[in-house]
Amino acid sequence: MNKKIIFIIAGVLLFAIIVVVIFKKGSSSVQIKNGKVTSVPGLLSQAKESEAKEDPAGARLSYQALVSEFPNSSEVMNWQKKIDDLNIRILFSPAITPKSVLYEIKSGDTLAKIAKQFNTTVELIKKSNNLKQDIIIPGKKVKVWTAPFTILVDKSQNILILKSDEDIFKTYIVSTGANNSTPVGTFKIVNKLTNPTWFKAGAVVPSGSSDNVLGTRWMGFNLAGYGIHGTTEPQNLGKQVTQGCVRMANQEVEELYAIVPVGTEVAVVD
Repeated sequence: MNKKIIFIIAGVLLFAIIVVVIFKKGSSSVQIKNGKVTSVPGLLSQAKESEAKEDPAGARLSYQALVSEFPNSSEVMNWQKKIDDLNIRILFSPAITPKSVLYEIKSGDTLAKIAKQFNTTVELIKKSNNLKQDIIIPGKKVKVWTAPFTILVDKSQNILILKSDEDIFKTYIVSTGANNSTPVGTFKIVNKLTNPTWFKAGAVVPSGSSDNVLGTRWMGFNLAGYGIHGTTEPQNLGKQVTQGCVRMANQEVEELYAIVPVGTEVAVVD
């Protein structure tokens, strides 16, 4: 037999043996794609290497591959949390992405004017460009996010999902209404307040009070009395305990508040 053919056959057999051995050691941590063997340790190594190099986009790709190729792993929720955190890190950085532009500031521009033009928020522009104040200089360039955000609240799981162009951007644990009282439907955020005062029956509770259940932020729906807000009871997140609103941890509602503008669509489902 031709020696070349013998070497080819031997190589194929050796590859097959290696694959069998690997799969015997742990088939859940190995996949073959386009003729290449990929593994959980290999992809984790790539992710950590990218993070060490301050390359969050590269790290996100590795974690997305882990979630996609090993969806049954017991670690999939941790990997998804990594993706969520990296999404926010990239959003709040000057890194330009396919969903953002580098905008050159013109004479007469203000942050509020730019935010309105691109349907984003002043807070997000400032965070994305490490701006400490509202003063901007014509001729300078700033990163501006251009893809619309939407929100989905799933009452059955007590989660709030932030989406960008229908892609899941980040998932938050929330509290919803006791006795299923959070209304179902599609709403819009019509007002936003920092450190809101709570006007409850027979009393006015100022911001900062331990009795003010609204926490540090309020985003009201176009349905009077309902909205998304912070909480003074973080221990109850993940439960149906509110009077109908959606509660979030203060740190997380502050993050969401900076991202979504007035007019953002909020869908609430059972």
